[in-house]
Amino acid sequence: ADGEIRSRSWRGISLHSLGMSLMMLAGRAVGGARAARVPGRRALVAACAVRGPPVVLVERAMSTYRVKTFNKISQAGLDQLPERYSVSEEHDRPHAILLRSHKLQPEDVPATVRAVVRCGAGTNNCNVPLMTSLGIPVFNTPGANANSVKELVICALFLASRGIVEGINHMKYLGEIGEAKERIEKDKKQFAGREVKGKTLGVVGLGAIGAQVAETAMALGMSVVGYDPALSLEAALRLPGKNLETVDSLPELMGRSDYVTLHAPYVDATHHMINKEALLAMKPHTSILNFARGELVDEEALGRVWAAGATGKYITDFASDALWNHSQCMVVPHLGASTEEAEENSAVMAAQTLRLFMEHGTIRHSVNFPATSLKTRDPECTRICIIHENKAGVLSGILSVPHSGNINVEQQINTSRGEIAYTVMDIEKPPKDLQRSDLKFKSWRSLADALMEVDGVISTRMISGVPGKGFSAWRNGEIMR
Repeated sequence: ADGEIRSRSWRGISLHSLGMSLMMLAGRAVGGARAARVPGRRALVAACAVRGPPVVLVERAMSTYRVKTFNKISQAGLDQLPERYSVSEEHDRPHAILLRSHKLQPEDVPATVRAVVRCGAGTNNCNVPLMTSLGIPVFNTPGANANSVKELVICALFLASRGIVEGINHMKYLGEIGEAKERIEKDKKQFAGREVKGKTLGVVGLGAIGAQVAETAMALGMSVVGYDPALSLEAALRLPGKNLETVDSLPELMGRSDYVTLHAPYVDATHHMINKEALLAMKPHTSILNFARGELVDEEALGRVWAAGATGKYITDFASDALWNHSQCMVVPHLGASTEEAEENSAVMAAQTLRLFMEHGTIRHSVNFPATSLKTRDPECTRICIIHENKAGVLSGILSVPHSGNINVEQQINTSRGEIAYTVMDIEKPPKDLQRSDLKFKSWRSLADALMEVDGVISTRMISGVPGKGFSAWRNGEIMR
């Protein structure tokens, strides 16, 4: 699979010897000295063009996982993908998609796609509902950019506390009129702020980023209250000790906080979560930091609160049509994860997650599929990954297929999430002394076809050592391979 020709018997012929013979043949066919400089893999291809050896040899030497990229992905991440992965922006039949900010369109996803991996935490650009309906897992990289975002949030915390930006702009003006030296001391009272030590920070969303922000705020001497109705056990274990107090409602958090930082995902339930009710519960001087999603804040409601006398600031890295020119609003470019380190960390995690899924069927860090993992596949087994509807009768129908062919299932796992279920099973290869005529399924293709006929099955994928092979999926009423 790595493109090397290894000594292994094939119908009584040594592949190593056959490969050498093919390379010699290629040399004679394409012109002696010129062909002699062609590396082994290319020579094999040249020989195939001349004499047409069995296609299976070309597939084993040349097959790769095709990965299409839609954005520039950090080289540190791409370096995690070995030679059997072909990464390009030009693939028109990719097995997987790797992206950052590109907004995925239906036409970007041909029937060959098995996975979409986002280098970052947010997946709003990945068309998750469509991918789920097609049976395609969407992966992200939670926590990979957490430190980068945390540092920007802490920067915004200080910008909200002290008149730094206003002071910089004022000094530029004084410089233009030639009065900077005379007024640099005199005018400083206009920009007096307050210290964050002893103040209360409200953290909405206690995932990887929220937990790190809370920990840093505590180190600055702040009290921290948190609100996260969807807090997972994994996230809870990351929280910074007993000093973090959690509350049961957003209005309660708003009423107790001097600063509020948002780290919630954008879903239907969080649209305009900072609304009129939450804002009316807020202290008049409270500042809001939003480096999560712009849609979390009802900006028109916030503008009305300011018009009524509230003095807090709103700092965000999302475009604000309603407040961009307001004196209490600061909009910076979308810088949260835009550090070299964050891009590298995200790309490395994305590549590792992709490899686990493509090579082993393992699902980790998916936003629409259940976490799933089996122990390493025995080389004598073929792993079959089946994506199907989560409804009664489908699993029993799937298991009946190998049973009907007297095929032993070495190990299996079934998991589900919402309407999607995922079954992985390792099946033993037929005994070598068994006659082909005695087999119900004469090929892996025939076994896959039988599984695809089970009502509720969306796709099947076989993992047996040849990259990119053995995939079938229903699309528009037809089985695509």
